[in-house]
Amino acid sequence: MEVKVTISDTGIGISEADQEKLFSKFYRSSDVRTKEQIGWGLGLAITKSLVELQGGKIGLESEYGKGSSFYFTVPVMRAYNHEKKDTGS
Repeated sequence: MEVKVTISDTGIGISEADQEKLFSKFYRSSDVRTKEQIGWGLGLAITKSLVELQGGKIGLESEYGKGSSFYFTVPVMRAYNHEKKDTGS
C-alpha cells in the first residue's frame, strides 16, 4: 500500500528538456522566466533522495505554458493493534 501526494499549479510549466534534468543536483533551468528565482538547484534533488530512502517515487507531469503537477509516493503499512484482547478469563 502507498500514499500519493500531488501538488499542482497553473504556472508557466516546464519544458520537456528541463523535466529530464529537474531532479539533478544543482540543475537550474535556462528559461529566463525562472532565472529571476533565487536558489541553488538542490531542493528537488534532496527531496528525491529523501523520498527514495523511504522506498517511494517522485515525479512530475508538466505542459510548457500550462502548469505542472509534482507528486511523490511513499509506502505505508497498516498499523498493528497492540491492545490485548479480552479472552474472558
